[in-house]
Amino acid sequence: MAEDTTAESSILKTASTNSAKCSETMASESSERRPSVARETYAFGLTSFFNDTATEMAYWVLPAFLTSLGAGPAQLGLIEGVAESVASLAKLFSGYVTDRISRRKPLVVGGYAVANAIKPILGLTTAWWQILVIRFADRVAKGLRGAPRDVMVAEAVGKENLGSAYGLIQSLDSAGAIAGPLAALFLLTRYSIRIVFWAAALPGTLAILVAVFGIKEKGRTPAIAQLEKTKAIQPKGSVALPTSFYVVVTAVTLFSLGNSSDMFLVMRAQSIGISIVLAPLLGLVFNVTYTLGSWPAGWLSDHYSRHWIAAIGFFIFSTVYFVFGRAPSTLAIWIVMALYGLYYALSQPVLKALVVETVVWDMRGRALGIYFFVTSVTTLLASLITGGLWKRYGPSIPFYLSASMAFASAILLLVNSHRPLAQRRSVGD
Repeated sequence: MAEDTTAESSILKTASTNSAKCSETMASESSERRPSVARETYAFGLTSFFNDTATEMAYWVLPAFLTSLGAGPAQLGLIEGVAESVASLAKLFSGYVTDRISRRKPLVVGGYAVANAIKPILGLTTAWWQILVIRFADRVAKGLRGAPRDVMVAEAVGKENLGSAYGLIQSLDSAGAIAGPLAALFLLTRYSIRIVFWAAALPGTLAILVAVFGIKEKGRTPAIAQLEKTKAIQPKGSVALPTSFYVVVTAVTLFSLGNSSDMFLVMRAQSIGISIVLAPLLGLVFNVTYTLGSWPAGWLSDHYSRHWIAAIGFFIFSTVYFVFGRAPSTLAIWIVMALYGLYYALSQPVLKALVVETVVWDMRGRALGIYFFVTSVTTLLASLITGGLWKRYGPSIPFYLSASMAFASAILLLVNSHRPLAQRRSVGD
């Protein structure tokens, strides 16, 4: 018995020593990679720019196109809800696979390729259910590429620059969300909505090309390979997701139950007198503040509490939805739409960084997959709930409900902001 205990202690001591050596080796390797970090991050960002340009060209005219096909809020809620629910399964699967494969680039490139290949087909649709099928495929593709992309970014920059890296990529992504509505607006003044869908093929093709030739992936280093062997003899409890991760997920789940598709904001704006032709401008207004705010917000989260920054984003969301519920004037809608971009900037890149830093390096894919899965499932419910409440009680009630849930989620983040992050290995950070 004593010999067994001694042997076990020896094994764990050896594992600890190997882990420390691996940490030093990986830190040295990471330092050598630093000059290429900026290039890798910009490659991801440029891919996101072109992809989002294509997406936003189609996205902001979709409610008007659905109306022209005889569909309404209920159909919009079903389309967005089903699309997000299927995407959630893809995200969960993708997160699980990401931690178990050595090459993640094929998943990332494949996701971008499928999404941008099917988008122009919207121009051929004649019924709302066909749009449902296309959105289904588009969201599955996005779900498959999300976790591996974010893990590749985290491996490139280290935890001390997570917020800045995600913020930079998000800024370029939302810059595409500015270019997309502008391009759609230009085309709508001269052509039909269907032409907008077909034109989205150009930036979509560029996104695929940048993903194929611009994104680089380094193979697993000897240090990582050695650590994987070391990990096999460490105590089983060391690989469990920490409480700090589940606290974040709980707050995000509550928030997402009130975070329905942004298309309901567009439909609400149209219901109080904002022209269908101006719908892409709504996307432009909030994406300007989103673009300008994402990188600074990510940088701030690397230096200050990510909990507080994300909570401020939730408070802004609550304010925006409250104003949309009251809808005092079209001017008020334009103003809070700009403010809405700050919510995105303060929450989207920051929450991803918060999730990644709460877990050990080799469980980032799983953690991101769970995080994406939960937000997608609850977004499904939120879209269905909003569509149903709108149809039964009018638009104000669902917007007030969303505002209340966002406020409660922000409080939950703040209450738990004092809790220390789980003890985790520094290897790979």
